[in-house]
Amino acid sequence: MKNDIHPNYKELSVTCSCGQQFVTKSTMGKDAFSIEVCSSCHPFYTGKQKIVDTAGRVDKFNQKFGSFFKR
Repeated sequence: MKNDIHPNYKELSVTCSCGQQFVTKSTMGKDAFSIEVCSSCHPFYTGKQKIVDTAGRVDKFNQKFGSFFKR
């Protein structure tokens, strides 16, 4: 393996907009990094995601614009 060709791999402090902080390793040149969404505040992981009623939206669209389309 060649010497001095790999970037420095060091610890990096990551801060989310919700206040959650964690430490990971990266080749990034910074010591700290901020993100907007993490696993503690993302709706998919917290279980607070909205269920979209797509069938209701399709019916509403067809009621509004159904007469414009020939079937």
